[in-house]
Amino acid sequence: MNQHMQYGHFDVDESYAPSDLVIQPDIPICQTDLPLDWYQEEFKPYAEEYLALPDRLPSTVLPWMDKYITPALKHFGDDLILLAHYYMGGEIVKVVQRYGGHIADSYALALQTRERPNTRLFVESAVHFMAESIAILANDEQEVFITNPRSGCTMEMMAKDYMLEPAFAELQERYGDELLVIAYMNTSGRLKALAGRTGGSVCTSSNAAHVMRWALSQNKRIFFVPDQHLGQNSAAAVGIPAEEQFIWPGPKTNAGFSMHDLAATDLTQLDRAKVIHWGGYCGVHTHFKVQHVEYWKNKGYRVIVHPECPKEVVDAADGNGSTRYLWDAVMEAPKHSRIAIATEGHFVRNVMEQAALRGVHVVNMADIPDPAYEAMGCGCATMSRNDPPHLVAMLDLLRQGKAPQLNQVMAGDMVNERTGRRERLSAGDRDELVGFARQSLEQMIQIVEAAKKA
Repeated sequence: MNQHMQYGHFDVDESYAPSDLVIQPDIPICQTDLPLDWYQEEFKPYAEEYLALPDRLPSTVLPWMDKYITPALKHFGDDLILLAHYYMGGEIVKVVQRYGGHIADSYALALQTRERPNTRLFVESAVHFMAESIAILANDEQEVFITNPRSGCTMEMMAKDYMLEPAFAELQERYGDELLVIAYMNTSGRLKALAGRTGGSVCTSSNAAHVMRWALSQNKRIFFVPDQHLGQNSAAAVGIPAEEQFIWPGPKTNAGFSMHDLAATDLTQLDRAKVIHWGGYCGVHTHFKVQHVEYWKNKGYRVIVHPECPKEVVDAADGNGSTRYLWDAVMEAPKHSRIAIATEGHFVRNVMEQAALRGVHVVNMADIPDPAYEAMGCGCATMSRNDPPHLVAMLDLLRQGKAPQLNQVMAGDMVNERTGRRERLSAGDRDELVGFARQSLEQMIQIVEAAKKA
């Protein structure tokens, strides 16, 4: 059965003029003022006002935001909800909460249209794949907007459909219907649809092991995309040994890799593998090392890490889990606890502030005050592109009925995070994609709910 991802009709939006600045996927960056040419034309007047403010103190910024956001929220009332992810820069998380928005992990965000069936507009200050997941599960009356369409995920950037399609075609030719795709939430709707086409499922970091266990119960060979580290950690959690796993090199390791490049012994290992991992990863989480874990353990800290970290780091830590797990572990810790966390820097900064109010001391695991250690606790560069003027502009333009089409997120949209160029599927192709992508998301929901009852 041919499950290839082929879409024939696109509407291409190139209205977003690219900046000369290029943010490389792996560099550390904290949320700060963006240059004016990083804003869409419709957003530039708001950005100019913001950049002209005398300082970034709440007493200055919040009144400026209020004059635009308060009228917009009054105009829409319960028709609109603001959303953000834990990983966003602390400033955006705080202002979204201030205006009554909802902060959650990617699983909870994806369910927002289901939980709020009467809400018509969802405005997300997060990354594109999260907004697209919301759009896939939306009903016909609901619309999803993102404050900055160029806000993306470095891992998702390593697994665009055109990168992964040749590998999938080779694997499907060899293994046929035996091959089942598990697509991490950090993928485009096109890859979520591929999972649906193979009878597979989406997963998140909180439920990846449950989904993998379910897939094995179907007697299927798993193609896990796009994070090799989450895949390896999840495979280990369900008892799959390393010799029954295979890493298919991704574009950062060996672009254009083909099965024909394999030696006979490697091909034998591929055929023996129960799980084939796409060789993608998160640039932030791969900074963490075992020596970081050991340093903080020796200082008496409990070390908890995200499962996008390399397996050796996860194995050395005291615990691992999703952003929800990490957040709850800190919020539920006894007073005077000391905790080192390995995950995205903005999240750690957010939880650090809340922990201090509870008498809990939190550090970023990579922030070691010793030059003998390789230390780099950083925030995600592509996630850091949502800021006050983006939120202000989006809401004010929505209120005026002038929201740019580029900011509306539909299933199947493919955005170039560097240039802002967007490919939008034809209505027919989009309907087909939604059917398969929704199927894979629904499969995940069924697995999660079944696990809760077990």
